[in-house]
Amino acid sequence: MLEGKVAIITGGTRGIGFETSKLFAKNKANVILLGSREETVNKALEDLKKEGISNVEGYYPNLNNYEEIENLFSSIKENYGHIDILINNAGISASKPIEDTTVEEFDRIMSLNVNAMFYTTKAVVPFLKENNGGVILNTSSMVSIYGQPSGVGYPASKFAVNGFTKSLARELGKYNIRVNAVAPGVTNTDMVSNLPKEVIEPLLKTIPLGRIGEPIDVANAFLYLASDMASYVTGNILSVDGAARS
Repeated sequence: MLEGKVAIITGGTRGIGFETSKLFAKNKANVILLGSREETVNKALEDLKKEGISNVEGYYPNLNNYEEIENLFSSIKENYGHIDILINNAGISASKPIEDTTVEEFDRIMSLNVNAMFYTTKAVVPFLKENNGGVILNTSSMVSIYGQPSGVGYPASKFAVNGFTKSLARELGKYNIRVNAVAPGVTNTDMVSNLPKEVIEPLLKTIPLGRIGEPIDVANAFLYLASDMASYVTGNILSVDGAARS
């Protein structure tokens, strides 16, 4: 579905990002996964090679350094000749009450979940314009729609992701650049798998499909939105949450 495309995926070393990197590579995209540390990037690449996937490379730039991002994207464009897809998946969550949340913690959430998304998107848009089209996809969350009872910084950042997505879709549509977001519900990532049974079971009762999501469920949504099957889909926040409602 993505043969010949070049896709950059931030937060691509584990969970949803890793599964999306693998799925895109299996669909014959050239994938550049970005992680936070050299060791996590190397491990992700090794794990993919064990599955016979070689059309992936990885880097570990500081996503809050625009100049570094710009230089990396320019290098990728020079190496491959084009960039077609950007997935802004890197992010961190929060669950502390506001009284216990420090200014530094709130700033860190906004810096990675919002500012870094702006930096990578700003850096990639000129290359997508050169292609006469492309795709930008962002990872939102179900809490961007319903909020959450504690940890205000995370839903605030994801509300921002939604506004960024909808507005940019209107701005870039004339260049044939599509912009969408995927809003996962409770998904079986490292963070969720470490939760005790007494926490997971009440969550399941809120999900009509009766199970938590798997990373592949979200990766499939990204694949659809990145592909030509979604050529008339832009400015949307696609919920992948089993109809869960908080």
